[in-house]
Amino acid sequence: MATVAETSLGWETEADGIAFAREVLRIEAQALLQVRDRIDETIARAADLIFRCRGSVIVTGMGKAGIVGQKLAATLASTGTAAFPLHPGEAVHGDLGRVRAGDVVIALSQSGETDEVLRLLPSIHRLGAMLVAITTRSTSSLGRAADLCITLGPIEEACPLGLAPSASTTAMMALGDALALLVSRLRDFRAEDFAMNHPAGMLGRSLSRVEDVMRTGKRFRVARADLSVREVFVGLAGPRRRSGAVLIVDETERLAGIFTDSDLARLFEQRQEAMLDRPIREVMTPDPVQVVVGSSVASAIDAMRDKKISELPVVDRVGRPVGLIDLTDLIGLVPAESEE
Repeated sequence: MATVAETSLGWETEADGIAFAREVLRIEAQALLQVRDRIDETIARAADLIFRCRGSVIVTGMGKAGIVGQKLAATLASTGTAAFPLHPGEAVHGDLGRVRAGDVVIALSQSGETDEVLRLLPSIHRLGAMLVAITTRSTSSLGRAADLCITLGPIEEACPLGLAPSASTTAMMALGDALALLVSRLRDFRAEDFAMNHPAGMLGRSLSRVEDVMRTGKRFRVARADLSVREVFVGLAGPRRRSGAVLIVDETERLAGIFTDSDLARLFEQRQEAMLDRPIREVMTPDPVQVVVGSSVASAIDAMRDKKISELPVVDRVGRPVGLIDLTDLIGLVPAESEE
């Protein structure tokens, strides 16, 4: 069997292949610059229309434009806009029932003459939805029917045959991003809002709040400062998910210190067993690093990394402990270069 290196690549040298790939990127980059210079106030008006929409944003397109539309709907949804893709072929067989008065429909078509998309237009208007078109020509059938038409202008495809959508879909996708992010700016969309829509994955979880990951109830240990070390550990024995730390509170129930498994091991290593019967406040770490409930998980990770600690108390607004973050609860959230 021939190896990749032995197989003909369809050009004379690898340098020719590299040159071709670079030319594709040049053409697509040039298309983006051209579209950047062509956009006008229409994109701002479209963003305002979407921002003020009290219904949903429905994004439709056929073929490659439809795939770009799916990306646009996903970006809108992740940045605070209720948006859904709609396949035009399925739409004329019942899925148009998803469109309601007050919705905004965004239709994507490079030519503006895509039959499957044009067949939807009478129904969209009849249902009372507004129509935003993204196409190369405002004079196309789609452009003329739209309430607002964002025009890409003529685009040279990177395909040597000038047939396969390439530079045009790149420009369409970038324009969709610009529109979606413009709407998110109108919404004053913030990191905490982003986290609400992205609860999974490293990014979403690091943007969530400490109360979403902290240990509470019997999952973290709290003891009074006047109890002895032995009394604390005997009193906290029993079936519970242990953490590597006990939070120490004063007479007002405010956090006074922290005593970790490492502190306990140190007493034995230094042959200070007598301290087991002394008040735990004498061997605790006073005024430990802590975060207030409502803080982001990202800030908690930063604090634990900077101070090289494995347990982080979470306190309420008056300093009473309400939870504990253990490093083991953050596995997958700490960047690799920060793990020690």
